[in-house]
Formats: sequence, structure tokens, C-alpha cells
Amino acid sequence: MTPTTDDAARRAYWAEQMQLGYDFVQELIAFPVEECGEPFASIRDAAQSAGVEMEFSDTKIVDDLDRIYFMRQSLIEPLMAVARDMNSRGWILKIEEGFRTQEMQRRLVRKPSVFDAILKKCIWECGGEMPPTELVFRRAIVLVANLPKIGTHMSGSAVDISVLDRNDGSEIDRGKPYLEMSELTPMRSPYISPAALHNRLEILAMMEAHGFMHFPYEFWHYNQGDAGGHILTGQTQPAPYGPVHWDPQTNQVTPYEDPHELLNPLERIEQEMAAATARARN
Repeated sequence: MTPTTDDAARRAYWAEQMQLGYDFVQELIAFPVEECGEPFASIRDAAQSAGVEMEFSDTKIVDDLDRIYFMRQSLIEPLMAVARDMNSRGWILKIEEGFRTQEMQRRLVRKPSVFDAILKKCIWECGGEMPPTELVFRRAIVLVANLPKIGTHMSGSAVDISVLDRNDGSEIDRGKPYLEMSELTPMRSPYISPAALHNRLEILAMMEAHGFMHFPYEFWHYNQGDAGGHILTGQTQPAPYGPVHWDPQTNQVTPYEDPHELLNPLERIEQEMAAATARARN
């Protein structure tokens, strides 16, 4: 296969997967949610109490905002069960992301390292030409939720993960590390090695054995009990977890007044495209 042919195939695969992801987003938007009001619990504290070996990212999520390693109380024990299984396998579950506030999610969409990578892939998809704003908007919303209704991190029902070798702390090969934004990102990408695919699917099986469903278009994202989890498991009843504001002092959750309101409207995406283009020239 010539490089030109391979590049065309990769672009076609990327475009196909992102369109499928966008279609899935539309399903998420339409799926009913009846927020149950369940409070949160600390993932880090639970791991310590359970005596399981677990790691956590120590970087900021964006700008000066710390990552929040909390999720819905009922999901803590299934996550600990995953961590135990991984420890027995000789692995360590590393939590990259837990709950995200509205401001965290809004800024994450615009985070230069994330947005620039998505725009670069869209330019590549368009044969080197600057893509329409609408295309970038559609691609970005698959990879970084741009409205609360589809953002399972804002529901406290999702984790982004990596997996480490328990012997030496090295990262288990999944083709690329978290946070990859390319044709290698979909779970079953044909552009990763057989060994990396095997690892992805073994991790997937361990997560799904305890109810955490994988988002097909990101190899690191797992969620449960929300609209996405219900769709992926064929459940039709309203999901109990929707996007919420969380008060850490009272541990009370409040549903979003308008979960369909865009965090970054099309005009802001256009501004970010201009900013990313300027960064690329420097």
C-alpha cells in the first residue's frame, strides 16, 4: 500500500468514525434522563479504604483547574472491583479524569493542546485546507462534550483511564497514551498494533464486567448509569444520572437547568480556530 493510499484510507476511517460518533451524540441528546439526586464519593478515599492499588493523574485538567476524583456513590464499588481485578492481573488502574464541573468542561473544549489536535486532524481530513467551522464543531463534540446533556463526566458517572504495569509502573500499550486525538482514538482502530488492540479489549472486558461501558470512539472513556450507558446496554428506561452541579461542602447535586445549552457556541469555535491557526504559525 502506498503512503498516499494509506493516508486516504486513514482519512476515510477517521471521517467515518467521527460521523458515527456524531450520530451517537444525537442519540445521547434525545435519550431520557430522570436525575436521581445520588451524591458523590471520593475515588481516592475508596481505593485507600479498599486496599487496592490505584494511581491518579497529578496534572491540571486545564489552566489552573485541578482534576476532581469523585463520582456517584453507587459506582464506587464497581470501580474498586475493576481495580482489584487489574491488581490481580499485574496491572494498576490509573484514573485520568473523574467529575467535571461546567467550567472545567467549557474550558477543556478550548484547551489549546486538545483543540489544536482536533483542528489539525480536520485540516488533514480536508486535504490540507481549512475546514468549515461546522465540521470542526461536529468533530470536536464527539471527542470533548460541548453540551452538558452528553457530558458523562458532568454526570459524575464516567472515568477516563490509563493502565500501568504493576511491576515497573510503565504504561500498558494501547497504541497511544491518553489523550490521543486521531484515527487511533476509536477503540477498535485498525491502525494500532495487534498487541495494543489486545490490551484495549482486555481492559474493556474488565471494565464492562463491572458495568462500565466503553465509548466506542475513545479508547480511554468508560461510563455507567447515564444516557450513554443505557444506550450501549440496550436499556430504554430513563437514565438516573444526568449532568449536575455538585456542592462539595454539602455533597448535594443539582440538575442543570438547561442541559442542552452549548458550552461553546459555533461563534466561539470559530474564534478558537483563528487562535489555533495563529499558534500554528508561531
